[in-house]
Amino acid sequence: MTLNKFNLPDVGEGLTEAEIVSWKVKPGDAVAINDILCEIETAKSIVELPSPFAGTVSELLVQEGVTIDVGTAIISVSDDVSGDPTPADVRAPETVPQPLYGKLPGDAPDAGAANDGGTQGGAPAGGPLVGSGPKADAVKRRPRKAAPAAAVSVNAPEVEPVQPHSPAEVTQPAAAAASPSASAAVDNRPTLGGTITGLVNRVLAKPPVRKIARDLGIDLADVVATGSRGEVTREDLVSYQAQRDAELDKADGFWGKAGKPQDQRVERIPVKGVRKATAKAMVESAFSAPHVSIFVDVDASRTMEFVKRLKASRDFEGIKVSPLLILAKAVIWAAARNPSVNAAWVDDAESGTAEIHVKHFMNLGIAAATPRGLMVPNIKNAQDLSLKELALALNNLATTARAGKTQPAEMQGGTLTITNIGALGIDTGTPIINPGEVAIVAFGTIKQKPWVLDGEVIPRWITTLGGSFDHRVVDGDLSARFMADVAAILEEPALLLD
Repeated sequence: MTLNKFNLPDVGEGLTEAEIVSWKVKPGDAVAINDILCEIETAKSIVELPSPFAGTVSELLVQEGVTIDVGTAIISVSDDVSGDPTPADVRAPETVPQPLYGKLPGDAPDAGAANDGGTQGGAPAGGPLVGSGPKADAVKRRPRKAAPAAAVSVNAPEVEPVQPHSPAEVTQPAAAAASPSASAAVDNRPTLGGTITGLVNRVLAKPPVRKIARDLGIDLADVVATGSRGEVTREDLVSYQAQRDAELDKADGFWGKAGKPQDQRVERIPVKGVRKATAKAMVESAFSAPHVSIFVDVDASRTMEFVKRLKASRDFEGIKVSPLLILAKAVIWAAARNPSVNAAWVDDAESGTAEIHVKHFMNLGIAAATPRGLMVPNIKNAQDLSLKELALALNNLATTARAGKTQPAEMQGGTLTITNIGALGIDTGTPIINPGEVAIVAFGTIKQKPWVLDGEVIPRWITTLGGSFDHRVVDGDLSARFMADVAAILEEPALLLD
């Protein structure tokens, strides 16, 4: 039997690390070549990794949420697909009875722990506790039934005991602890005599109720039980949670949550993945390229009319059309008239010289806010696309970005970027140039405003464009001419037919 280890590959240009987002397999699973093993998050996108081996998953070598370097082993796959890959020394014997439910953190030990056959913590002799070994395949194995043990009364309710804090619950004398059923059976008779020498009863709660309490962060010891056997019920949890919420509402909300320790008043968020890459790129751009920004108000009323006609056209049926489509076409058209805005400043570190690389193609970047952070995928060779093809490309770019499926190649090689801040109702801004480019256009919201036209004040659809430029490449007059050309298309889309 051969054990193959799969090392984290380089899935993009210059990437040195990635984070394991989620595993799609577990130890014991049979995998074929090209089956998806896991999802990883690089500085640019989320990528699925296929298996280069066929066999049985032996071990996951990296946990989810951990960032590792390229070349690190992440999984081992055995070429033996015939048997259970779980090592024999940790495989639980089929004949050893296992507890139906595991204990929760903080549970007190059973009263019968002294009779556990010498195993620490009350684990059954001859086998591990449930959950301490590799998970069994839920499809291939039938669930085990818990065998009755000497320390469990056959009449005990199907609940898991914890320490009681309810006045409705009663206690037994310590002498009852010596009986075999003392650790599980509950005697509801009141104690005769005034002295309690020991507590063997604990609050009762069914496993689903315990899970709800754990998910809500509720300590069952704080809940008053009203069940028929003295157990905590769902209704008890609801009542307790409502009371706790009411108390929290009296606090300062976000600024000072009740019960929060002083050291938890500040939320710490690790900087990694897309956020880490974005921060690095923005710092490099802001402090290496001298930015200059200009703004222009535009009457986009005819653009709005043109978009309305496109939506009604059979050629654009089923295609989402917005003013962003016209702006994208305007930027491509204006860049053809002012080529130096579609360029890059390139330093030669060895010679100490620099060059300006003017691109005779347009890879149009569209800044997209996604659940993973800001991403700038680009449309390759956008200058060659018709209006309909450009609309389809924009639709596909937005759908892919929102789904978090943008690939690294789709974010490489951009030449000029548009950021559509108007979608959030913002008039304009001063965007930072995407690294490797020399220009970016911010598209503000379009809304009706009073506008002077032919000496009369009338309502028109107005937007404000903002442009930032690398002043090493783009001088003031060039940036002004470029922005004026973009504005001209928004004011009169018919110019695109020239």
